[in-house]
Amino acid sequence: MKIEKEPIAIIGIGCRLPGNANDSESLWQLLCSGKDVISDIPSDRWNIDAFYDIDPSVPGKMQVRQGGFLENIDRFDANFFGISPREASHMDPQQRMLLEVTWEALEDAGELVEKLSGTYTGVFIGFLPLDYYALQFSEMQRDLLGVHTGSGVAPTILSNRISHWFNWKGPSISLDTACSSSLIATHLACQSIWSGESELALIGGATAILKPEITISTSRGGYLSPDWRCKSFDAKANGYVRSEGACAVFLKPLSKAKNDKNRIYAVIRGTGANQDGYTPEGLTFPSEEAQKELMERTYKKTGISPEKVSYVEAHGTGTAAGDPIEANAIGKVFGKNRTDDNPLIIGSLKSNLGHLEGAAGAAGLIKGALCLFHSQIPPNLHFETPNPKIPFKNLKLKVPTNITPLPNINDERFVGVNSFGFGGTNAHVILEGYSNENVKNISYDGKSFILPLSARSKNALYSLVRSYLDLLSDKSLHLYDLCFNAAIRRSKRKTNHLLLSKFIWY
Repeated sequence: MKIEKEPIAIIGIGCRLPGNANDSESLWQLLCSGKDVISDIPSDRWNIDAFYDIDPSVPGKMQVRQGGFLENIDRFDANFFGISPREASHMDPQQRMLLEVTWEALEDAGELVEKLSGTYTGVFIGFLPLDYYALQFSEMQRDLLGVHTGSGVAPTILSNRISHWFNWKGPSISLDTACSSSLIATHLACQSIWSGESELALIGGATAILKPEITISTSRGGYLSPDWRCKSFDAKANGYVRSEGACAVFLKPLSKAKNDKNRIYAVIRGTGANQDGYTPEGLTFPSEEAQKELMERTYKKTGISPEKVSYVEAHGTGTAAGDPIEANAIGKVFGKNRTDDNPLIIGSLKSNLGHLEGAAGAAGLIKGALCLFHSQIPPNLHFETPNPKIPFKNLKLKVPTNITPLPNINDERFVGVNSFGFGGTNAHVILEGYSNENVKNISYDGKSFILPLSARSKNALYSLVRSYLDLLSDKSLHLYDLCFNAAIRRSKRKTNHLLLSKFIWY
């Protein structure tokens, strides 16, 4: 049965991802360049030589030396958020990153923080590991426990701190469904908007890899690739590689986004969630039937034919069991009535970044939205020989190895996004492309524009200036839009205002 719901616009993106992908543009450039950002485990996390062993069966050892890591994960501008150094030291890096990427998502959306204060904006955050929790409550740290420890590491505070700081009154939920957490968060956020419970919503996810124990456990369980690469859908797929990061996406009903003249990356047309239920192979073994039913039901509810979908951003962990199961489920749903000349394209950003675990679903959502925004599909890395357990030709599936134009099917563009939890909780989101008609083609020749900049400190101001200089090197930039957003749609700081006047675009 088709259920009519207003589309929800994706209007703001913030991210902190391996490879210095710290905004949507740098992430898109990273994906399109075909860059692999997996690197050695930093020495400030743990001594890899003490924990590594080529034999994964050795107790207390891991068959892993690399992953997707952030630089300076310990750094945080506590003063910007009015947080004392003492409290900040007790805060999980996931909390810190989520505050930062939420602010950046709002700035990316052109939303004034002060105007959102007091609104029914919901916050839905997915998470998975809690390494900082374990560190803070270890026996060695017992004497350092203090008044801020509880709020610094409690999972609920991942969402609650955002709601508190921005003074948002909508639902504030932190949830753990393992790898699908942040796409399940997206599903719940959309349901909250559609029910009228939330006016707007912020979804996100975070993972911080700070201790070796989870890596030891997943390595011994056979989940991790012994050569430390996600080879999604390839014959050599032998596991995933762990990664860390944070993502935030700001959502607004489409009618309101159009009225407010927001830049729209893509619109969410439908979401779905389900559970594998009992699987005879065991709790963590995925169910092809459950994945297939999830996608079929989600499209049936929206009245959108799966044949209209041009690309699916797959869960694509690169595991021996997971890839064939997901690919077969996708092919059986989307491959009907397709021809060899019109296959469904599938890929996964895990081939670039690794598996972001609690943030994986949000990262996949961002990639799907960027594919629609740019009308392109980035290459899938490490795909050389198709997995023989996946009948690509019969399923009408294709994995891109170069930048590929996103096909229009009957002048429509749809992208699906999958995310599956290892406990069997699955999510799917349907995205549709949107034409930003509000963007005006203005002749810049000989015209000057004022670019006002402000920050809360001199160092922050200098950093902001450098960021704008990097932006201004892009000749495809809409200069009018840049200056307009800086003047009208960027929250003003109390000090250190800087005005650059008579900025001339040549």
